[in-house]
Order: sequence, then structure tokens, then C-alpha cells
Amino acid sequence: MKKLLLLIATLFAIVLTGCMSTNNQVAYRSEITEQSILIDAGNLLIPGTLTLPVGNKPAPVVIMEHGTGSQKDEAGDGYKMLAPALAEKGIASLRFDFPGSGDSTSSYLLYTNEEAIRETQIVADYLATMPEIDGSRIGLLGWSQGGTDVLLAASNNDTYKSVATWAGALIIGDMATKEMREEANKTGKTKLTFEWRDSLDLSKDWIDQADNMDVLSYATKIKAPIGSFHGTLDNTVPFSDSEKVQSVSNNKMSKLIPIEGADHTYLIFTGDLSKYNELKEKTVEWFVETL
Repeated sequence: MKKLLLLIATLFAIVLTGCMSTNNQVAYRSEITEQSILIDAGNLLIPGTLTLPVGNKPAPVVIMEHGTGSQKDEAGDGYKMLAPALAEKGIASLRFDFPGSGDSTSSYLLYTNEEAIRETQIVADYLATMPEIDGSRIGLLGWSQGGTDVLLAASNNDTYKSVATWAGALIIGDMATKEMREEANKTGKTKLTFEWRDSLDLSKDWIDQADNMDVLSYATKIKAPIGSFHGTLDNTVPFSDSEKVQSVSNNKMSKLIPIEGADHTYLIFTGDLSKYNELKEKTVEWFVETL
């Protein structure tokens, strides 16, 4: 991920503080409902969007976690388009904003690996109380750093029945340059800058946890099946990251799902959604099989 910020700046240029591509309109069928929610996490509120299939039986649910500098609908509306596709198969979903992202009113300084683990569990516990949701069938999906978060959250945790990553990153600490680290050591924080959105305040805790939490070792303790989706032309997060995760998985249902010819954003900004649609369809199949 050495070139992470430069590459994401180019690939995500269309994503602007909660305003996603207007070309990807999502048409909701009558048997699908969607609502905005706020989840009390004690020191902050977690904003989310809950998509539900209409039916009498409690539905399995997928929690979607976004990547660096993005927000709950994700790059090019990637999660927003996935949600109704899951619902059409009877699977609910909840996509939410981490602190300082999207509709969150909290500071990005609160966002760390440990905070991501904490909020994931809070969201899962909240969903498990809903009569529309089957709390024994909760899945996790994360894109890029969101993939990092779900691998950490699912480690040695019986809450989650299925895990999937879209280009899940094993190393994120290299986003912090030497200069950023020096500033964080002096002041407790630094700036994570982008060409396509406002900068974010990054805490020293974020850097320390990124350096010290070995994501692959966490992945070895995941009991649920792991679906590692990854574009073969991804120059942001190495394809080998997903291969490594699969090499340590202990669940026989785990598998690597390459998306041939796709980059880190699955070509979602090119106007050709064929690679993204392949990703979407295979992701839906994964959760149908594993939840």
C-alpha cells in the first residue's frame, strides 16, 4: 500500500464528502425497504442505512464497512448498489459511517483499529435486537481498510457467521509518512491529505495501532468462512494480501475470488460496470451460501 494515497486520489476522484456518482442510480423493488438509522455507541452516534427485504421471517444481515476517506455508500455507490441485490435474495444489510466520515458528526481522531472493532460489535448487537433480523446469521463485508476492520472484528468472535473482503488490506500503517509520524509524536495527531476531499485528522493512536496490530494473525483466529474478493490488477492493495488471508484460514468454506482485469475500485468509475457487476453478483452468491 505504499502508493495508497496517490492511487486512491486518482481512482476515487468522483467521491466527494458523501456525494457519490450520479450515474449509478439504484432502483428499489417494492419488496425492499430502506431507512436511515442512528445507533448509540455511548460517546458517539453511528449513522447507518438499513436495507430490508420485506417478509415475515427474520432475515440474515450483512454489515458493510467502508474504506479510507470514503463513507457508507462507498466508492461509486458500490455498497448502495449491493444492498438491494442482497435484499432481493432475502438478505438485509446495514452500511454505516465510521467517526469523521459521511454523516458522522464525530471527529476522525476517534477512528482507530480498536474503535472499528468496537463499533462493529455495537452495530451487530443492535441488529440482533431487531425482530426483522436473525441475530444468529450476521455477516461482515469490508472494502480496502474496511476489509482490515472486518478481519480484526471477526477474529475469535462467534458473532459473525460469514466474512467477506473486497481488496482487504493487511498493511495500512504505511499511509503515515515519516513527516506525519513526527508531527503525531509531537502533537498527538497529524493530517491525512487527499486530492479529492478535505483532509482528515489522524491520531497517533491510529498510527500506533496500525503498526502494532498484525492483521494476518487476527485472520488466523477467524472461525467463519472468509471470502476474499480481489481485482487482479489492483495496484493499491496487493492481490497477495488476499492470498495470504486464504493461506491462514481454518474454515473449509473459505475461498479466494479473483475478479480478472479489475483494479482497486473494480473499474466502477470508468462507466463500464461489468467488473463491478461480476463482483456484486459473486458477493451476493457468497452470502447466500454462507449465511
